[in-house]
Amino acid sequence: QVQLVESGGGLVQAGGSLRVSCSVSGRSFSYYAMGWFRHAPGKEREFVAAISWSGGSTNYADSVKGRFTISRDAAKNTVYLQMNSLKPEDTAVYYCAAQYTRSYSYTPSTPSAYGSWGQGTQVTVSS
Repeated sequence: QVQLVESGGGLVQAGGSLRVSCSVSGRSFSYYAMGWFRHAPGKEREFVAAISWSGGSTNYADSVKGRFTISRDAAKNTVYLQMNSLKPEDTAVYYCAAQYTRSYSYTPSTPSAYGSWGQGTQVTVSS
């Protein structure tokens, strides 16, 4: 198991940018597929983006394609979600998730595919 801690959330105006981070500790970061999900009040938890352990494969929700970018830094044991052109509907608590895998291109979009979760960081986009 790994421990995940998100940071970088905050309040931003529509059209602005924000980068949230997920620091991973407890085990080697190497063989973990990483994902970002979000949960807004009154809505289901929603997949945002995922990146394979190799970093060579990524997966995005249609709602964020072209605006959000997921990346990972193995040296820092950290995963990032760069969010540009933010919209009020992006307002949510953003959660980082991790799943151990040997599959080179594994980038699951379902919450049940992940075994470890962070506590979340609030992102609020004002109109």
